[in-house]
Amino acid sequence: MRRPIIAGNWKMNKTIPEALEFVASIKDGLEAIEEVDRVIAPPFVALAPLADLLKDSQVNLAAQNMYSEEEGAYTGEIAPGMLARLCQYVILGHSERRACFGETNEGVNKKVHAALAHDLTPIVCVGENLEQNEAGITDAFVAGQVRAALEGISAAGAERLVIAYEPIWAIGTGRACSPDAAQHVIGTVIRGTLRELFGEGPAEAIRIQYGGSVKTENVADFMREPDIDGALVGGASLRTSWVDLTRRAVRPESGE
Repeated sequence: MRRPIIAGNWKMNKTIPEALEFVASIKDGLEAIEEVDRVIAPPFVALAPLADLLKDSQVNLAAQNMYSEEEGAYTGEIAPGMLARLCQYVILGHSERRACFGETNEGVNKKVHAALAHDLTPIVCVGENLEQNEAGITDAFVAGQVRAALEGISAAGAERLVIAYEPIWAIGTGRACSPDAAQHVIGTVIRGTLRELFGEGPAEAIRIQYGGSVKTENVADFMREPDIDGALVGGASLRTSWVDLTRRAVRPESGE
């Protein structure tokens, strides 16, 4: 059985005092939901203070991005070694990084290699935009992203990572992909591509999240699908109701 994972991507929200106050208010609630891995991805400036706050906690931290090089003249970038003692996960290839900052499949692949080399668990984001979805090329596009992101990764390395399917047209729009459609892309396309790359065992072991307008009201519907192992949550993770969302993901009867 794959252990569920719910991650909250705060994006560019919350100052350090706001982050500390918020996490202090939800920490006990998240701690009580032991059936799932709980991950918070705050802005870079909040990682160190939150790492101190959560040092004796089972709630983990993720960076929202990182650079692939160890050190050097890369103004504004963060190296994997700088993150290794602060967090356990790192989000790579998010659609906003690709769209706003020109990240490429090749660059994402380099970051995946670097993260694994530093014992960071990559959460690798893939997903199509509305035009690609309406043109019927979702399957081919997403499979291509998976292959490119994981090029040169061993089966053992692949089992350590998480993939997040985030249809771009559903991120922050309130228009979530249907559970059936998400299951098709995650179960047939992504897990099928993983089987081609690594074989049945690793493909079944790798956790795949859904992301895109996930809410307390719909998370249980996604989690009922056999290949959806969790959620990468955006706006809903900025509110205390995120605890209820996480609980509903693994205990759907708690809100029904």
